[in-house]
Amino acid sequence: QVQLVESGGGMVQAGDSLRLSCAASGRTFSDSCMGWFRQAPGKEREFVAAITDRGGTTNYADSVKGRFTISRDNAKNTVYLQMNSLKPEDTAIYYCAATRRGLTSDENFYDYWGQGTQVTVSA
Repeated sequence: QVQLVESGGGMVQAGDSLRLSCAASGRTFSDSCMGWFRQAPGKEREFVAAITDRGGTTNYADSVKGRFTISRDNAKNTVYLQMNSLKPEDTAIYYCAATRRGLTSDENFYDYWGQGTQVTVSA
């Protein structure tokens, strides 16, 4: 069992940066691949980024590649999403999720989800 709590969201202007954190509790965090997803108003939830259990491999959606960086600190049971050069279209609720089924962008393979943190980017 893994419990996830996101933090770090807020309201920023276009071009600003934010760092989201996802604190995990449970004994399986270091064995889990972690992902970030987001859901904008009126849209389906979409994949943002994912990282393997040891952090050696990452994967990004094309829309955030080069601007966002996912990382993790297994000693702190935390995964991060550094978001730079934010755009209004990045406005969404951001969720972190955990899976033990390998690195994947498919939300159906993630077993544990946080409650989400709101990110709002104004033009």
